[in-house]
Amino acid sequence: MPSVPTFRFAPSPNGALHLGHAYSALMNARFAAANRGRLLLRIEDLDRSRCKPEYEAAIRDDLAWLGIVFDGAPRRQSEHAGDYARALDALRACGLAYPCFCTRGALAAARAGRDPDGAPLYPGTCRSLSAREVEARLAAGARPVWRLDSARTRAAAPADLIWREFGEGETETRCVAEPAAWGDFVLRGRDVAASYHLAVVVDDALQAVSDVVRGRDLFAATSAHRLLQAALGLPAPRYRHHRLVLDAHGDKMSKSAASTPLRDQGAAAEDVRAALGFAPGAPRFVARLS
Repeated sequence: MPSVPTFRFAPSPNGALHLGHAYSALMNARFAAANRGRLLLRIEDLDRSRCKPEYEAAIRDDLAWLGIVFDGAPRRQSEHAGDYARALDALRACGLAYPCFCTRGALAAARAGRDPDGAPLYPGTCRSLSAREVEARLAAGARPVWRLDSARTRAAAPADLIWREFGEGETETRCVAEPAAWGDFVLRGRDVAASYHLAVVVDDALQAVSDVVRGRDLFAATSAHRLLQAALGLPAPRYRHHRLVLDAHGDKMSKSAASTPLRDQGAAAEDVRAALGFAPGAPRFVARLS
């Protein structure tokens, strides 16, 4: 662990921040202040088709409006493709990653089950392709995604693959990682330099993040992240998975659900902080947490 506790807030600039983002950012700021640590901003902008500079500008403006101050310049994932390529090369050198040429339609038709995010599990179709067959497909112009051989990687990892979980408090729980639930997940897409799983693990290590504070919706993803950390010889941060802010229907707020943007709440920054439990006084509106 780094000598100075280090936290990070990592939004994707593909839309406006909502109350759920504000809760996560404020929770990171609270823990950083309580531990006299650093708070970093990471811009997760690998999906260039959806991420826009104007969204990043709006996000940074919203965070400043909330009164959150970050240490140093932000790290933009789009500027660090080489870091992810080196990590993928390391996995390939150990025989832990392989190219996959399957289409989305083929995956949907395979009926191999679903991962924790609800996406189709990969049935392993390309895992046993010979080197000659891979070379022939590449020579023909096929563009693969790269996947982790999850079973082989797990066999090479420590038997007690765990992470330290603290939730929103200071009581430690040791959670057993279950990466098999993710199957042979994607490490690099056809048009994206790295998947979320690979990029976040590499970024956390390079930024010396000691504490990952994020929503409970990413709790299951930690199993995949711990597997990659073990395979790449990277340190394991402490994890703090916090409650989620719910919308009027009781569902998790999200950009895909067009949740109300943060600044469209019609409230001052102090009212937003109070509604989320980060400022004293009676809030002007109620935020539902679960």
